[in-house]
Amino acid sequence: MSFFNYQSKNIYYTETGNGKPVVFLHGDTASSKMFEPMLPLYKEHFNVILVDFLGHGRSDRVSEFPADLWQEEARQTVALLEHLDRGKVSLVGSSGGAWAAVNAGLLRPDLVEKVVADSFDGRRLAENFVENLLKERAGAKLDEQAVWFYQWCQGEDWERIVDMDTKALVKCAEEKMPLFISPLSELKCPLLLMGSMGDTMTRTDIQDEYDAIAGETGADICLFPEGAHPAVFSNAEQAAYVIREFIMRA
Repeated sequence: MSFFNYQSKNIYYTETGNGKPVVFLHGDTASSKMFEPMLPLYKEHFNVILVDFLGHGRSDRVSEFPADLWQEEARQTVALLEHLDRGKVSLVGSSGGAWAAVNAGLLRPDLVEKVVADSFDGRRLAENFVENLLKERAGAKLDEQAVWFYQWCQGEDWERIVDMDTKALVKCAEEKMPLFISPLSELKCPLLLMGSMGDTMTRTDIQDEYDAIAGETGADICLFPEGAHPAVFSNAEQAAYVIREFIMRA
């Protein structure tokens, strides 16, 4: 196992495979374990780097998550890229990790080659975000499969992590905090927006939102007609093909 130090805490990461370096960024309440079943689809093409954000998985715990969680996770991502010292690295962020990936690209265009943003709400949270989040989290705690996922990703303290994440996201939404460190139009690296039309955890107008982002950034868009949350998992083989083509493209 490998760790690097960030603000006096240890962040866990691991590497496998050969080729261009690509960092995969997990979503809220998850950890890098969410990507492990998909490694065979990527490791023959890329040097795959997985990381657990602070407070998740095998990284050190924190007392609370900040309301600007996705901006803070971008700063952790930048710290990882500086630690790795590989030059420009591509990022694949899923759900909450998508905001972290885009923010990292905005922060340090000298370190980020390309960004894949999968299954996220885009420039702003939906109007009913808080209502849907609280309902989804309450239901998940009673769902055997969801609890298994939380435990698998986080360990025995999963419920505390889920509650901290919920509190941070509710504050972010209620205070209408900016989701990006700077305007999306300032993003210098190529961007791929990915998602599933069948995803009930993202905004219902995701096609329109992605089109609007593409208008600002020139992003590519890949929306699968079916699939749950996130697309990188529910459409694993197709998503891997699209991601490989996007990152390898000159």
